[in-house]
Amino acid sequence: MQIREERPEEFAQIYHLVQEAFATAQVSDGTEQDFVEELRRRGGYLPSLALVAEKDGALIGHIMLTKTKWIDAKGEEQNALLLAPLCVKEEYRNQGIGGKLIAESCRRASDAGYSAVFLIGNPDYYTRHGFACIEQYGISPMPASLPLRNCMARELMCGALQGKEGSKVAIE
Repeated sequence: MQIREERPEEFAQIYHLVQEAFATAQVSDGTEQDFVEELRRRGGYLPSLALVAEKDGALIGHIMLTKTKWIDAKGEEQNALLLAPLCVKEEYRNQGIGGKLIAESCRRASDAGYSAVFLIGNPDYYTRHGFACIEQYGISPMPASLPLRNCMARELMCGALQGKEGSKVAIE
């Protein structure tokens, strides 16, 4: 298996991969494939942090990290990323592929100088990959109506989220 950057000529294939993977996911609203396209249109799209897992020439997984707005308690914007979405084809799940996509995307993001990654997801899964509830850092989600238990963060730089009480992050 190889993890690499997505390519523009694969966007239609990735659309179907995300759609197929989320059709069998525990939680899905059925629009994740459209969200991927929306994220690419937004100003925060980072092609170097949109990765695929490929095996024997077939795409079997996908992850995107895009820029998000993180306002610290002083009102200053910080450099942070949103992880959304992460998917792996059903027949390749429970083989560590999602974890490898997370690890590689976070490594690349750290190398690029980003300080933290935020997401909305299943705490039972993402805590195994270094994420913690943003509440532990005193950070609030934007919008405030998001389920706090599922709003998570991972530091890419040691201490990046320490002392950030009162900060707000856009994680949608």
